[in-house]
Amino acid sequence: MNTVTGSAPGRVNLIGEHTDYNGGVALPLALPHRTRARVQPRADGVVTASSSAPGSSTVTFDRATQPGDVDGWAAYVAGVFWSLRESGHEVPGADVVVDSDVPRGAGLSSSAALECAVLVALDRVAGLGLDRTGMALIAQRAENDYVGAPTGAMDQMAAMHGGDGQVVLFDARAVSAQPIPCDLDAAGLALLIIDTRAAHSHADGEYGARRASCEEAAAQLGVSTLRALQEQQVDAVVDRLGDDVLRRRVRHILTENARVLRTVDLLRAGKVPDIAPLLTESHASMRDDYEISAPEVDVAVEAAMQAGALGARMTGGGFGGSVIALVDRERSDAVAEGARTAFERNGFTEPHTFVVVPAVGAGVQEDQ
Repeated sequence: MNTVTGSAPGRVNLIGEHTDYNGGVALPLALPHRTRARVQPRADGVVTASSSAPGSSTVTFDRATQPGDVDGWAAYVAGVFWSLRESGHEVPGADVVVDSDVPRGAGLSSSAALECAVLVALDRVAGLGLDRTGMALIAQRAENDYVGAPTGAMDQMAAMHGGDGQVVLFDARAVSAQPIPCDLDAAGLALLIIDTRAAHSHADGEYGARRASCEEAAAQLGVSTLRALQEQQVDAVVDRLGDDVLRRRVRHILTENARVLRTVDLLRAGKVPDIAPLLTESHASMRDDYEISAPEVDVAVEAAMQAGALGARMTGGGFGGSVIALVDRERSDAVAEGARTAFERNGFTEPHTFVVVPAVGAGVQEDQ
């Protein structure tokens, strides 16, 4: 078996936050930033995982690892080996060397990029022939059941199905991914990422609490997921709930799904600038109804809009991470500077800003 290098992108979610585990829709795109995993098979059933990141040490475990054996960043690698075996696929031991330029902790899904990079390499090494959606679900299981982060499959589906000049319409109920054209350059626009550098983690109690509240609301409303209520009038649905917190959580999910579908319609019609107000509405919903924002995030959104962004919103699981701003291409530097100035004024750590375009999904290179 040859040594194989798997490569997978980070992702940014254009719109559609926390909808995936509610059977809903989201519109992520793959980033140019990528994680690479060089996988060299070995015959003794041992796995070593090492990283080029400063201060990282090599972690060693058995290919038959079980949840709880490995923690830290290497748990995402171990989780892929475990999830493949749990799905009935035999893979050898391996030396795994990871390198990445996906910002960690920025809400850009560095974890899914790592999982998918390792997974596509192991798929090639072991000759499994898995399809992209199948691999995305195996990677999601690794994150859910090995790492313990109760995320939906959006991140992994974006990493597997991304394409140049395209966003991915992910339908969690159908478990499908459909390419949607998104030619920002032709529209004279840019997508600016503002990494707030505020602490961000999926595997914490707040993310899980949001998911639990949605499951409780769905149970009270007599449906398996909130997506089943999408065709009903939002106010009529939330009025059936007695708890104000649950009402606000449900309102976010139903209105967010509607914003995603409206965004798709506009993109298909080539009306890219018209999606901007939907992004800003999405942020208000996450801040007020889903309560997953943070002071740095709100300042970034407000500063971007004041500096001339057409629309802006938090992206990712929440409680920190990154903001995306849709801007006229020639205004991207001014909007970035506006965010930096606002952060300095508020005593926050200087944000990291960069422009992105939709990029290709995961792939492999076989070493000679």
